Amino acid sequence: MNPEVTVIGAGLAGAEAAWQVARKGLKVRLWEMRPAKGTPAHRTGSFAELVCSNSLRAAGPENAVGLMKEEMRKLDSLIMRAADSHRVPAGGALAVNRDLFSQEITRVLEQLSNVEVVREEVTEVPREGIVVVASGPLTEGALADSIGNLTGSQYLHFFDAAAPIVSRDSIDFSKAFWASRYDKGDPDYLNCPMDKEEYDRFYQALTEAQLHEVRDFEKGMVFEGCMPVEVMAARGPQTLTFGPLKPVGLKDPRSGKRPWAVVQLRKEDMAGTLFNLVGFQTNLKWSEQQRVFRLIPGLERAEFVRYGVMHRNSFLDGPRVLLPTYQMRSCQNIFFAGQITGVEGYLESAASGLCAGINACRLLDGQVPLVFPGETALGALSRHIGCSETKDFQPMNVNWGLFPPLTERVKGKRERGALMAERALTVLERFSEEQGL
Repeated sequence: MNPEVTVIGAGLAGAEAAWQVARKGLKVRLWEMRPAKGTPAHRTGSFAELVCSNSLRAAGPENAVGLMKEEMRKLDSLIMRAADSHRVPAGGALAVNRDLFSQEITRVLEQLSNVEVVREEVTEVPREGIVVVASGPLTEGALADSIGNLTGSQYLHFFDAAAPIVSRDSIDFSKAFWASRYDKGDPDYLNCPMDKEEYDRFYQALTEAQLHEVRDFEKGMVFEGCMPVEVMAARGPQTLTFGPLKPVGLKDPRSGKRPWAVVQLRKEDMAGTLFNLVGFQTNLKWSEQQRVFRLIPGLERAEFVRYGVMHRNSFLDGPRVLLPTYQMRSCQNIFFAGQITGVEGYLESAASGLCAGINACRLLDGQVPLVFPGETALGALSRHIGCSETKDFQPMNVNWGLFPPLTERVKGKRERGALMAERALTVLERFSEEQGL
């Protein structure tokens, strides 16, 4: 078969991209190296295999990831079809039978007459034709070299060491103050001061907290430049106060004195709706991050839109390399999808594949690729990938902090989420009708 679109990788993103192209009647060649060549994380050769969990997270549309599910359903997502068909009880979350889920996706794609499945490893990204690269977060070897040559090796990262991110609305500004050390430059940091008693309580909780289990292929990946905060703390009680929590050059305006320790937060986005805990790369379990980091004054009620991580993760510096259509800026016949774009999570990976697949079809048909509206989950995520102005781009799950705020003031978190979801679905319906989706 002479393919009209080539898709590299049959994970969640690649499978969804292939489906979106095939359902338009176009010919797809889908490359997947498994089972001939495995990865340290996968155990089968099935498409869209879920490797870490069977949960696709929150189901309700008042949550940003729940909204994304509903948007994908409205655009005939294969991933969502299979998830809904093989759902298992999980309270307010959407969890699936892993094996049946991936087996159905594999069966559907393999049975389509306009999809050619090639079970071989791809070692180089084709430069000709329309291509969707969805090779996943464990991309390595010759293919990684090819991607690096294509995008610029300085923009391809292999290790994700990121600090937690909290929403602005959840910070207690009565306890935090804006300042830069020694008042140099603009007061770009939000500072959470600690006295000795508060620091000692935080330090003890941090050093006793439980860690994520490190997978064999990720062991030994820690280096000084991104030392986990708990590893740094284990070197001694004062290590943090001479490191990321050093108070020098800062005065608490409430007391006029230098605090014992200071946790600094930095804006993660230009709008200032999200804040990064500077120097807090961590391998703590997510529940422990909530418990321990909420001991920091001002963060007692912190809402974590992203937890800190330290793991193996091949991803591009999206804003430097990609457009919000998931096309390369320099080679617009080549799309990327999945975690390699800088999205985090199963659903986000599939959503990027959905957008890349739709836009590959449009490009082939001579139409302008689409940027989904920023009020939608699909648009908010793609704009984070292609339009973020942060200097230190890090992978991100979909969350309300990526969306434009509501025009009206709403106090309750749940009520605000419901209104944002209602707005998103209304905008998506109108957009879909206008664009013929």
